[in-house]
Amino acid sequence: MNLLTKIPLSKSKNPIDYSSQLLLLGSCFSENIGAKLEYYKFQRLQNPFGILFHPLAIEKLIQKSVNQELFIEADVFNANEQWHSFDAHSCMSNPSKEKITIDLNEALNSTAAQLKNASHIIITLGTAWVYRNTSSNQVVANCHKVAQSNFTKELLSVDEVAESLKRIIALVQSVNPSAHFIFTVSPVRHLKDGFVENQLSKSHLISAIHKVLENKISYFPSYELMMDELRDYRFYAKDMIHPNEVAIDYIWERFVEVWIAPSAYLTMEKVQKIQRGLLHRPFNEKSEQHQKFLLKLNVLKSEIHKEYPDLIF
Repeated sequence: MNLLTKIPLSKSKNPIDYSSQLLLLGSCFSENIGAKLEYYKFQRLQNPFGILFHPLAIEKLIQKSVNQELFIEADVFNANEQWHSFDAHSCMSNPSKEKITIDLNEALNSTAAQLKNASHIIITLGTAWVYRNTSSNQVVANCHKVAQSNFTKELLSVDEVAESLKRIIALVQSVNPSAHFIFTVSPVRHLKDGFVENQLSKSHLISAIHKVLENKISYFPSYELMMDELRDYRFYAKDMIHPNEVAIDYIWERFVEVWIAPSAYLTMEKVQKIQRGLLHRPFNEKSEQHQKFLLKLNVLKSEIHKEYPDLIF
């Protein structure tokens, strides 16, 4: 791929390998890179509350998880024949009040467990714009299509974002001092806020992250890779906002360069070979040739399973 600009990136001193435990929280990058990590069978928990776009929503999830502040039925509300939580994405919504409360607490418990075990916590910030519920005066993670008259829109300042990130770091370190943070900013532009407003929002996020960088806290420039290395609409999906598969693959390759340990490359190749094999559809499932193919695939699975028992296809 011929690119006008190439952002220089150096290999991390705390790389990810197949023994790593990952927690991914946030917006687009966490979803896309999380899918790649899932494909290659790295151990991870990804967005247990669904996509969270701004730092205060991520902070609240971590706070409730660390402090074991469980949800009760009074914490959810009904709208459009569904029960919702203002602290979670709509993927958690449910027709049953009891079920959504159970699901929220299960997500809370799984987050709490992963926070204690995670070697790397990858947090993707999407926007510095937030919506505050006028009746509760609380900033929400998602409005769930509730009438906009119930909210006021605010832009978090650089300092407000930085303070939220500091609280996130302190909360995690209170239960897991050895965790390494990887902060990044989503390359998806929030153009509904406006072109200028989106740039202002992203600049606040980037500036705030750089205020908290220190030992065990790193920045991966996914936003800059999209804006500066892939600055062409051929790298966008049909909506001209989201990165397409070519762009996602490229950003993943750059992430691998920086964050994946070279010792994991061979296993990744084996996993990819198995994943492609599992997608293979033979003309004749009972043919000798296909049976030999399946045998080779099972041998490869066994080899990986001996080395990494938790790696399951």
